[in-house]
Amino acid sequence: MDFFSQHLLSLLIWFPVVGGVLVLATGGDRRAVAARWLALGISVVTFILSVPLWTGFNRLTADMQFVERSPWIERFQIEYFLGVDGISVPLVLLTTILTIVVVVAGWQVIQSRVAQYFAAFLIMEGLMIGVFCALDGILFYLFWEAMLIPMFLIIGVWGGPNRVYAAIKFFLYTLLGSLLMLVALLYLYRASGGSFDLLVFHHLPLSSGVQTLVFLAFFAAFAVKIPMVPVHTWLPDAHVEAPTGGSVILAAITLKMGAYGFLRIAMPIAPDAAQQIAPVIIGLSLLAVVYIALVALVQQDMKKLIAYSSISHMGFVTLGFFVFETRAMEGAIVQMISHGFVSGALFLCVGVLYDRLHSREIATYGGVIKVMPIFAFFIVFFAMANAGLPGTSGFVGEFLVILGTFSVNAWYAAIAALTLIVGAAYTLWMVKRVVFGAIQNPKVAELKDLDRREFGVLLLVALGVLIIGVWPAPLLEVMDASVDQLLAHIAVSKL
Repeated sequence: MDFFSQHLLSLLIWFPVVGGVLVLATGGDRRAVAARWLALGISVVTFILSVPLWTGFNRLTADMQFVERSPWIERFQIEYFLGVDGISVPLVLLTTILTIVVVVAGWQVIQSRVAQYFAAFLIMEGLMIGVFCALDGILFYLFWEAMLIPMFLIIGVWGGPNRVYAAIKFFLYTLLGSLLMLVALLYLYRASGGSFDLLVFHHLPLSSGVQTLVFLAFFAAFAVKIPMVPVHTWLPDAHVEAPTGGSVILAAITLKMGAYGFLRIAMPIAPDAAQQIAPVIIGLSLLAVVYIALVALVQQDMKKLIAYSSISHMGFVTLGFFVFETRAMEGAIVQMISHGFVSGALFLCVGVLYDRLHSREIATYGGVIKVMPIFAFFIVFFAMANAGLPGTSGFVGEFLVILGTFSVNAWYAAIAALTLIVGAAYTLWMVKRVVFGAIQNPKVAELKDLDRREFGVLLLVALGVLIIGVWPAPLLEVMDASVDQLLAHIAVSKL
């Protein structure tokens, strides 16, 4: 293995972080053009660096690959330990792709503190990749907490009128939940005899009571990040106030970190507790799938509607995890990737309209297709994907989750399938009022269609949605061995 392969994960983590610092060093807004181009170059190179993860990944094994391991804080046995498997590789690629999208999307929209804006996204990209690669508990925790800072700044500096309230609420919710995760990690360190190795934690002989406490501690951190009902209230506020790029990353990547935490940490470390608490989590997931979808149906703000839609779709993800069935779990991971593209695209579409009329209210629009036909095509396409139309990525994940869930419990599957109806209802209701009908607002009649930059961004995301929808096999093949190993580990524990 050459030097590049040996240190690929470190490059993916630290290159955008260092690049963000360089963008920050370009100075004030007088050098905004330089900051934009430098940020774009760094994000593109980071994506190119992530491609060998996909092309060089061995799909036949569940072992960690591209592993890097060296002592860090030797006194406490804390290591710089990185590695990826079939669950984390797609999430790393999703992060690198969408960072390019966010940089291009903010090209002309952001006119103040330009260097700081792009630097925050690049630094956050490296930290989020670190979450998906870290195999040392403390390293994971540091990446997990550190990425809150750039997101806090993105919402608090470039957000809407209530941005400070939304940023502080986001920060406090996620920070307080994560403190319990730190307590659990410290307990596991002691139980393991002095190691923070997450792979060692997977095989600790913990009693049933201890497993329950450890699982609940991790659940507090991950449920808030997803977010699950009833700790979801920070998300609509954060989305409404965040700039478009912040909403894209928040929905597409940050929420997935919570779901990833269940797969990487909570379920393999406390498999017995996961099975005991699964009915509660399934209940909360179904509540999110149905009730939150109904809440989305009555929203008048487009961003808020998509935010509630995200909570409903993430309910599908946790449902797929905790029925402990291969197709359901793989479908849940596909849903994570699909939701990253689809929700990100919908927030981009809302951003396109907001940049022109500075309103997110559905009532402001109507008849947009008459003046923006190309834009109308994209928002209808992404709305169909959000509703789970066959041929789009949204269908693949939801279908597999329902199929796998049906083999475990037909009632769970029937309730989950309701979201296909309600999801179509709120999505099509929004599209009908925004895109179709007569032009009621004179300002809508003056709108101009997508420019080349906006068209390119939406086309890139649309290709991702279409490719996964038509040809999901490569994505399923990557995660297959890792999912089988995780479910086998839980099943052995049950025996």
